[in-house]
Amino acid sequence: MAGASAQATSTTAAGTNAPAWITQPLSLVDSLNLALSQNATILKAKSDLQATYGVVVQTRAVALPQVLATGQYKRTERSAIETFPVPNIAPQPDQNWNAGIQIVQSIYEGGKMLAAIRAARLTKEQSLLQYQTVVDDTLLSTRLAYYDVLLAAQQIVVHEASVNLLSKELEDQQHRLNAGTVPHFNVLRAEVAVANERPALIQARNNYRIAKNNLANLLGYNLPRDIWEDIPLNLSDTLEATPYHIELPEAIAQALANRTELAALRKQVQLERENIVNARSGYKPTVQVFAGYSWYNAQFTPPVDLDHDIRGWNAGAQLSWDIFDGMLTRGKVIQANALYEKSRTDVEDRGRQIELEVRTDYSLFIEAQEVLDSQKTVQAEAEEALREAEARAAAGTGTQLDVLDAQTSLTQARTTEIQALHDYATARARLERAVGKDLVQTENPKS
Repeated sequence: MAGASAQATSTTAAGTNAPAWITQPLSLVDSLNLALSQNATILKAKSDLQATYGVVVQTRAVALPQVLATGQYKRTERSAIETFPVPNIAPQPDQNWNAGIQIVQSIYEGGKMLAAIRAARLTKEQSLLQYQTVVDDTLLSTRLAYYDVLLAAQQIVVHEASVNLLSKELEDQQHRLNAGTVPHFNVLRAEVAVANERPALIQARNNYRIAKNNLANLLGYNLPRDIWEDIPLNLSDTLEATPYHIELPEAIAQALANRTELAALRKQVQLERENIVNARSGYKPTVQVFAGYSWYNAQFTPPVDLDHDIRGWNAGAQLSWDIFDGMLTRGKVIQANALYEKSRTDVEDRGRQIELEVRTDYSLFIEAQEVLDSQKTVQAEAEEALREAEARAAAGTGTQLDVLDAQTSLTQARTTEIQALHDYATARARLERAVGKDLVQTENPKS
C-alpha cells in the first residue's frame, strides 16, 4: 500500500494523534488499499471466510477415518459380586479396568462421502466468491465517497468565487451610489444577490465536512471526539473525465461471465445437487471397517488382580441398513429436490437482475457522458458573457441586472460542469462494478 500506513501517527491541527495518511495527500488508489485493510465490512467478511473454512472441515469429516480411545475403571462392593458355587474357582475381582483404541473408516455411505468431498470444495469456492462480492461493493462505495469529497470541495470553490464576484459588484455599486451615479436600489439588489449566494456556500462547506466524514468511516478510521468541526483529510486526485468505451451487448456478456454474485449462486446450485445425493444415501446401506487394540484386567484367569491384564488386536467390518425409517429419507429427498429447483430459479432471476442493472448503469453512463460533452464550452461562454456585461455596464450601455444575470449564469455553468464531471465518474464506477470489473486498482486511474 503506497504512502499509507495505519500504524504511523502524526499530530493533527486539533492536537490529536491520527494516522499519517489522514494528514497527507490521499489518492484514490490509497483509499482503496486502506479500505481493503481497514474497512469493517471487509474485515467481517474475512471472519466469515475463516468461519466457512471450519464448515468445509466439518463437511469433509464423513470421508476421513475416526480414531477412538476408551477407558474405564470400576470398583464394586464385595457383597454385590456374584460368586460361582464351584470349588477352586476364584471369585471375580472387585476392581475392573479396560482400555482400548480403535480406528473406524467408512468405505461406503451410499454416495455421501464423495458428495461431502465435492460439497467441501464447492463451499470453499462459494465463500471466496461471496467475499469478493463484499470487497467489490465496499470498494465501489469507497470510490463513490472519494468522488463526493472531490465534488464538495469544488462546489466550495465555485460558490466562494460567486460570493467574491457578487461582493465586488456590491462594492462597485456602493461606490457608484456614493458618487451619485446610481440609485440606492442598485445597492439593495447587489446586497440581496450576495445574501442569496451565501447559503449555497454554507451548504457546500457542510457537504464537504459530511463527505469527508463518510470517506473516513469507509476507510475504517475512528474520528477522535475532539475533532468536531472538520477532519484534516486532503485528496490528491481530481475529477476528470477519462474515456471509457464499451458496447451494451459486451457489457451484459461481461457481467454474466464475471459477476461473483452470479457465480456464487451457480455454486449453490451444485451444492444443492450434492445435497440430493446426500439425502438419497439414506436409501442405501453403510459399510465400515475397523481395527483396534484393547486391554482389560483378567476376570477368571488366575491370578485375578489388576496387574494381570489380557490384551490383543481386533479387526472387522460392520454393515447397517435402515430398511424402513418412517419416510425420513423420502422427506429429505423431497426437500433437497425443492431446494435444488429453487437455487436454479435464483440463478435465472439474479441473471435478469444483473442484466437490468447493466442496462440501467449503461444508460446513466451515456447520459452523464452526453451532459459532460454539452458543458465543454459553456463555462468559457459564461465567463465571456460576464466580461461583456461588466464592460457594457461600465460604458453605460448595460444595466446592473445584466451583470447579476451573467454572474448567476457563470455560477450555474461552473456548478453544472463539476456536477457533470462527478456524475460521469460515478456513472463509470457503477458501470464498471455492474460488468464485474476488478475495482482493486494497482495504478493511477488517470492513466
